[in-house]
Order: sequence, then structure tokens, then C-alpha cells
Amino acid sequence: MLRLFIAITPLFGAIIFPLLVPTLMAKQGIGVGVLVALLLSTVWFVAMLRTAEMPH
Repeated sequence: MLRLFIAITPLFGAIIFPLLVPTLMAKQGIGVGVLVALLLSTVWFVAMLRTAEMPH
């Protein structure tokens, strides 16, 4: 299960971010889009750091 999460994390951010942010900007306004972009990118960055596999 963890390996699946590790494999999906980069894809999730790369696919969801460009779809979600412009859609929210168009429907809710630029402020909401910028806020969601900031929150989503922060969560994605933390998830990528937490699941990073470093060589021993």
C-alpha cells in the first residue's frame, strides 16, 4: 500500500494541480485559485518529502 502511495504522489500532483487550480479560478475567482494553489502545492510538497526514498 505504501509503495502504491509513493508511486501515485508525483502523478497526483502533476495531474490534479493544473486541472483544479484554473477551474477554481474561473468559477470562484482568482483569490480562491491562488489560495488553493498555495495549499495544494504545500500538501503535495510535504507528501513528496515524507515519501521520498533515500539510498542507505
